[in-house]
Amino acid sequence: MAGNPDFDLFKLGEEHDELRAAIRALSEKEIAPYAKEVDENARFPQEALDALVASGFNAIHVPEEYGGQGADSVATCIVIEEVARVCGSSSLIPAVNKLGTMGLILNGSEELKQQVLPSLAEGKAMASYALSEREAGSDAAAMRTRAKKDGDSWVLNGSKCWITNGANSTWFTVMAVTDAERGANGISSFMVHLDDEGFTVGPKEHKLGIKGSPTNELYFENCRIPGDRMIGAEGTGFKTALETLDHTRPTIGAQAVGLAQGAIDAAIAYVKDRKQFGQSISSFQAVQFMIADMQMKTEAARLMVYSAAARAERGEKNLGFISAAAKCFASDVAMEVTTDAVQLFGGAGYTTDFPVERMMRDAKITQIYEGTNQIQRVVMSRALLK
Repeated sequence: MAGNPDFDLFKLGEEHDELRAAIRALSEKEIAPYAKEVDENARFPQEALDALVASGFNAIHVPEEYGGQGADSVATCIVIEEVARVCGSSSLIPAVNKLGTMGLILNGSEELKQQVLPSLAEGKAMASYALSEREAGSDAAAMRTRAKKDGDSWVLNGSKCWITNGANSTWFTVMAVTDAERGANGISSFMVHLDDEGFTVGPKEHKLGIKGSPTNELYFENCRIPGDRMIGAEGTGFKTALETLDHTRPTIGAQAVGLAQGAIDAAIAYVKDRKQFGQSISSFQAVQFMIADMQMKTEAARLMVYSAAARAERGEKNLGFISAAAKCFASDVAMEVTTDAVQLFGGAGYTTDFPVERMMRDAKITQIYEGTNQIQRVVMSRALLK
């Protein structure tokens, strides 16, 4: 029957709408005012962290039994999306806290979860994810970092790179080879603490975008960790890494959607106000079509991201295709939309007087991290053709 207000298919629940309103209000009041300066000075957005911690949004995914909010995957995406709408760097606080602990939540022991997760829920710690190496990026299974059993401990040697929020994290999920003869089945996963002997965080990278989120190398020089810090069984680390990405790629899609929506909102306000040839440029069909296409693509991306997150929350198997598709499509859309937003601003869009150039720079990384979009297409095609 047409006009049935109770028909709730493709409609978020009331609690999700209330969550969006709350995180949007917080983002606009507590995070947006610092976004420009955070980017210009490439400094960590401490104001955002403080605000997110105070409201329980810093690691909203942590289950209630460990002191967290126990938010579902769609709710987590909404938080990341709304923060990214005003500041891409700040959105990586909740996003990477999930990335850095998802493997632990999926496959870790109860004792290890109790050791790590409460500190994140309380805002006393952050977490990062360490898979990539200089010679093992897209080919992650070619990693060289090694972990050797020594009594009741594991000793790690090697390095990791491109570690998001590396300089601000206390806990790190680290993948290392424990049996070089077994290839991908010889990789294990560990939780490393910032204070562990032999562990060092390197200097931050100088980047195109997300400048407020430090990206660092990690160094392990006879880094000794307790034996109970292994996540799951020995040799299951690469499986944990891939399962983690199945659950967290939608969060990068959410970040991309937020960046795109922020650029659209800024562009709409600008074209309504800007006058040329004696009229608002929003009256020109060329501008109208650009705005229409930008929002159309973003709405499609948002639905795909939420669908992927919902499937992950339900524990559906074979998440590889939809998670990769959501991340890939949303990030491609974000790059297109933010670029078009700069174009709509004209010369003004190329200056730092307006946020769209920052959003365009921030959007680029969403096509690269958690697997490049070329790798996403490999993942998707393998899922379809197996």
